[in-house]
Amino acid sequence: MTIHPAPRIPDGRDGKAYVLQREISFAVKVAVATGRPLLLRGEPGSGKSSLAAHLARTWNWRYYEHVVTSRTGARDLLWSFDAVRRLGDAQLRQHGERPHDIAYVEPGVLWWAFAPDSAAQRGGANADHHADDPNPDNARRAREHAVVLIDEIDKADPDMPNGILVPLGSSEFEVTETRTRIRAADDVRPLIIITTNEDRELPQAFLRRCVVAWLPELTGEHLVKVATEHLRAYGEKVTESDTTLAEALARELMAARRQAADLGVRKPSTAEFLDALRAIRELGIEVGSPEWEDLRSLVLIKVQQPAA
Repeated sequence: MTIHPAPRIPDGRDGKAYVLQREISFAVKVAVATGRPLLLRGEPGSGKSSLAAHLARTWNWRYYEHVVTSRTGARDLLWSFDAVRRLGDAQLRQHGERPHDIAYVEPGVLWWAFAPDSAAQRGGANADHHADDPNPDNARRAREHAVVLIDEIDKADPDMPNGILVPLGSSEFEVTETRTRIRAADDVRPLIIITTNEDRELPQAFLRRCVVAWLPELTGEHLVKVATEHLRAYGEKVTESDTTLAEALARELMAARRQAADLGVRKPSTAEFLDALRAIRELGIEVGSPEWEDLRSLVLIKVQQPAA
């Protein structure tokens, strides 16, 4: 058996391949029309995080993302301030010259989305303190619009979601260290997409200010569409045998989901389906073969993982 390296990074969020379901398409339209953040709920691996990059690529909008951790605070989405570097620089300067605080301000994703020109200048007009857009592709995209992904907000401190309500609602905030007021231009309308894996209950005040959508339950038909779209998006020819394989694999995954539910472990989702599809095609495995049974235990039924 010849093993070839993976043709691409499995979780690379380039936005090339995505099958937009009708319910989610309508939720996106409502979020854009109301100016409210779109909160996406659903199983891990179901494609929540991939939607934002796909929309930005399709619409040619600027794209930013912030993956939330337990240490993420509301201010991290707006700006950060390197107080340690500032102190070190101040100690090195002679004659008591005070460092320029703007140089130590790093714009966050919401600042870049609201006011890209201000973010590039770190809130000041001095070109010496220029900041680079975190996404180089944005230089070729529309300045007036942006998509921001705030990923896995349920991992944050419980106070964090309420802490971003005012900036999200008003599209403005103040950088306290420099007393600079950041305000979105009238022609800038960002779409904020927030995902949650339901690891923690979100505050009601936060939910009230979001458009909330659940990803629909997986179906075999949807999985076959996902397989076809991914193969085509990365320049691979989709043959009749590929479609037959995707259909067989979709049936196996739906059966594995039922088995996982019975075992009390997390049900495999779209991510596992795509992993199995790549492995089967790259390794020449046939569904139902002994190698398939081994693969099934590796990527579909992960019995060591407790239910989410």
